[in-house]
Amino acid sequence: MMQKESHYLKHTARKLRNNCTEAEFKLWQHLKRKQINSLQFYRQRPLGKYIVDFYCPKKKIVIEVDGGQHYIEGDIIYYDKIREDYLKNILKLRVIRFTNIDVLKNMSAVVDKIIETL
Repeated sequence: MMQKESHYLKHTARKLRNNCTEAEFKLWQHLKRKQINSLQFYRQRPLGKYIVDFYCPKKKIVIEVDGGQHYIEGDIIYYDKIREDYLKNILKLRVIRFTNIDVLKNMSAVVDKIIETL
């Protein structure tokens, strides 16, 4: 990756961390400071050519929290598939997805699913 691209991703990730969604903020409250299985998670982390919502390097797991537009708009669904294929097949990461509603309404099930995946 070119240095200019890398700088752009870092800058964009910083902006995303400062302007997270309510669902991302609430999930971060459970992931930060090694609260789950003493594992370090990072939020809005550049990986390759993308920025992921949450990443656990030790377990090579990406957690994505998606708003409703990720399930109804064709271009976003297509982009998510390409992105997920890249993360899984090129970077060899596992990707788990939750909706904003899952996180906001059923956090215990979300945390249970994360623990189960680890």
